[in-house]
Amino acid sequence: MRRALVVDDSLTVRKIIRRIMEALGFAVDEAADGQAALDAIRQQPVDVVMLDWNMPVMDGLTFLREIKHDPSISKTTVIFCTSMNELPHIQAALDAGADEYVMKPFDEELIREKLEQTGLL
Repeated sequence: MRRALVVDDSLTVRKIIRRIMEALGFAVDEAADGQAALDAIRQQPVDVVMLDWNMPVMDGLTFLREIKHDPSISKTTVIFCTSMNELPHIQAALDAGADEYVMKPFDEELIREKLEQTGLL
């Protein structure tokens, strides 16, 4: 079974993405910040990370840069799911190695489309 890690400081957002990902056939873990996510993914690699930008402890962009520099997890697909919708933010995420970018609010159809585009569905 494919595995996903949902990283967002909002419990509500994590639960919404969890339901979508489980409906699409993923086993799902959650983390409330980038550092917790980094610790989790180093212990249990996943196929995809659904990543928020603004979080305490470690933000999403820092998390992304950390995993892209770790050869054991650098190939992990990362999809930003964030309200940061300005072009410079999108470009910074893509330049840092994000595979896709989803702006909040989103729905299951959009998540499915992004997963298909990355080859995970």
